[in-house]
This record gives sequence, C-alpha cells and structure tokens, in this order.
Amino acid sequence: MDVLKELYQVILQRREQPQEGSYTCYLFEKGLDKILKKVGEESSEVIIAAKNGEKTETVGEICDLLYHLLVMMAQEGIPVEDVEAVLEQRRQKIGNLKQFHVSDHES
Repeated sequence: MDVLKELYQVILQRREQPQEGSYTCYLFEKGLDKILKKVGEESSEVIIAAKNGEKTETVGEICDLLYHLLVMMAQEGIPVEDVEAVLEQRRQKIGNLKQFHVSDHES
C-alpha cells in the first residue's frame, strides 16, 4: 500500500497547491460529480478489459480506477489509513463465511 499512500499524498498536494495543466487539479475543480463519473467509467473499462481477457490492458485500467478512487477519497476526506484499517479487519475474518440461505437465492 506504500505506492497508494504516496500517490494519495501527491493527490493531496495537488488539491492544496494546484498546478496549471494538472489533470488531478482539473478533477478537483470540476468537483465530486466529475470525479464519480470517472470512477464509474474506469470501473466499466476494468470490467470490459477483464472480460476480453486483456491482462495488460486490465492492469492499466485497474491503475486508472485506483487513481480515480484515490482522488475521490481525497475529495471526501477519506485517508488511505481508513481503508487499510477496514481491509485489515476483513482480512482477519477470513474463513467466517456468511450463512447461505436457500430462500435468499431462489428465483
């Protein structure tokens, strides 16, 4: 997660000290709706690349999605550490599968 933390710090710096021509600054200027639109677009592009079996393209699209998620997190004041904490809690719960109820999945 160090790379994500470092990228997040760069994103925060761009928000605090805008640089002309910066795509990150452009996203912050346009606001949350634009950022969320990009998150949605990149999510779709990950799905399409994975469905097409294009591993290299899928990795690139995952990186685009992660970047836009980090921008959204910065916009919303969500630090990477908050996400890490929840992931750590979930990691510790591995093996605790939710009970499967047939009635929940009947047509």
